[in-house]
Amino acid sequence: MGNRLSAIATRTGDDGTTGLGDGSRTVKDALRVQAMGDVDELNSTIGLLLTEDLPDDVARDLFDIQHDLFDLGGELSIPGFTLLKPEQVVRLDEWLARYNAPLPALREFILPGGSRAAAMAHVARTVCRRAERSVVSLEANEPINDTLRHYLNRLSDLMFVLARTLNRMNGGNDVLWRSERNARAAAEQD
Repeated sequence: MGNRLSAIATRTGDDGTTGLGDGSRTVKDALRVQAMGDVDELNSTIGLLLTEDLPDDVARDLFDIQHDLFDLGGELSIPGFTLLKPEQVVRLDEWLARYNAPLPALREFILPGGSRAAAMAHVARTVCRRAERSVVSLEANEPINDTLRHYLNRLSDLMFVLARTLNRMNGGNDVLWRSERNARAAAEQD
């Protein structure tokens, strides 16, 4: 790996193309490159979330997710190659069930916010949704492993649940959206 990354500024992309993992080159605004970039941004967003004071299990799971996302990006960078496995989606399902179990049922929509860590989890959720849309766009034009789409769909759900979990640290709670009707009813009670 050291030899491959010894020269970071290669200038080979100055013409508007980039290299894929199989050695081929493509334009930097290709659907595949867009999906790779969105997954990279998601991984970076989770890296930023990991700088927060998080429960050990959340930090450990997010670190594992970063590795999965690196696999996902690697798979996107090599057309026809498979790295991400269905077992990685199953693991997300297990974490989703574990983190969701102690949470109260949703009765209102939730606004992104609350604690800084929860707000960052919501940002990761929205970046994940964008990455998922990019993968779906790519899949409409080129064959890809369905597991990529499944993983990103499940991960965005997990990031929502983690945001709710993180808002409960230190006695916090969800930030609920109030419709105009709910706001009027609350004003009338005051």
